[in-house]
Amino acid sequence: MATSIGENSKESSSTLARLAPLQAVLFDIDGTLCDSDPFHYLAFREMLLEIGYNGGVPVDEEWFVKTISGKHNDDLVSVLFPNDHERGVKFLDDKEALFRRLAKEQLKPQNGLYKLRKWIEDHGLKRAAVTNAPRANAELCINQVGLADFFDALILGSDCKHAKPYPDPYLKALEVLNVSKDHTFVFEDSVSGIKAGVAAGMSVIGLANRNPSQLLMEAKPVFLIKDYEDPKLWAALEEIDKKFATRKTTT
Repeated sequence: MATSIGENSKESSSTLARLAPLQAVLFDIDGTLCDSDPFHYLAFREMLLEIGYNGGVPVDEEWFVKTISGKHNDDLVSVLFPNDHERGVKFLDDKEALFRRLAKEQLKPQNGLYKLRKWIEDHGLKRAAVTNAPRANAELCINQVGLADFFDALILGSDCKHAKPYPDPYLKALEVLNVSKDHTFVFEDSVSGIKAGVAAGMSVIGLANRNPSQLLMEAKPVFLIKDYEDPKLWAALEEIDKKFATRKTTT
């Protein structure tokens, strides 16, 4: 049985505590910094309906989660347009433009994001945004939630040999920030993203806000949270603080 959001809090806290002294925190963007998935879903549903995809029946959110969520557009071209690459590339470019029109001025930060931002800044940690999204989408989302001056680096899947679910984007983030995987953890909301972080050798905290918890747990995050106000997250961060304080007093 998959672990629920509320289970094994003591074990998950100690898992993060092993990362002390913490060096960096890495974030996915879509669905992790902001609740952007509804706008992606609406864009796909509208445009696929226009071309008669699925026999003219509108795609549903279950299809979106299974087929689209967390994947890079290069992979989606093959899924949606296996016999017409050029058409697929144009379709997805147009879809991203529609997403930006739908999402502009409407994106909201995930609950508790600014509280977490303060904790990270107070601890002097490095941070990077790591995404499969196109640059224009990534920058829109980061700007919309007021984090333009927060990140030290923006890592795009398209700038790596392989995008998520391969580890390449997260490995590049570690290299750019010059930090160790043993002192860094990741926030992700998709199966693809969690798999990428785990494959890079890092502890990943999954956000179970839209994607099913059971699917996320199959990708092996250390634990799931509802949002950044989740007491489970703050218990784990407190354990990091306690362990670091103990090490300081004994050295």
